[in-house]
Amino acid sequence: MDVLTDNFTLYGEGFLGTVELTVYASALALVLGFVMASFRVAPVGSFRVFGTVWVTVLRNTPLTLLFFAVMLGLPRFGLVLPFEVFAVLALGCYTSAFVCEVLRSGINTVPRGQGEAARSLGMTFTQTLGAVVLPQAFRTVIPPIGSTLIALAKNSAIAGAFSVTELLGTYKTLSELGYNIVWTFVWIAVGYLIITLTISALFHVLEKRWGVAR
Repeated sequence: MDVLTDNFTLYGEGFLGTVELTVYASALALVLGFVMASFRVAPVGSFRVFGTVWVTVLRNTPLTLLFFAVMLGLPRFGLVLPFEVFAVLALGCYTSAFVCEVLRSGINTVPRGQGEAARSLGMTFTQTLGAVVLPQAFRTVIPPIGSTLIALAKNSAIAGAFSVTELLGTYKTLSELGYNIVWTFVWIAVGYLIITLTISALFHVLEKRWGVAR
């Protein structure tokens, strides 16, 4: 317990840093994932191509490489932001590709006749997607979206290598101070467990309320 009690402030800062990264990156991933899923099923060919390229590139790019591209590449184009913001952009964009595919799979579970009926009533594509298709698709994708965001929380550990305050990065300071490395990582693991179990519990509540009964 000495590792935790003697360095509670350090652990707390790392824990809060990981929570902030997870929350902000999750919000960005959900928004971008929704937009890209809409593009993937849009009747406009250029939108479908853009959505397909976005998903294909990001899903097949190592997250560490994406961090390097964002952290080192964007400043070369004059975009200078705090490392925390760059980390949120990298995590959010990367995860949005997976959210997009989850949403698209949910959209594909909605019978085609639902969309055709909405269009026959004079509804536009946006109205059909927002009022008819997505509400039904959302009920089927709650569990996989929860799993995707749990993965995002764990992937946030990469940000520590880029001078971003997060939970895993605390081991460097504690190792330099001579603390037992095993117990250092045990308490780091406990912190991640708290975060992931919280996300899991939240989506379990959402699934019980809105999910499809099985």
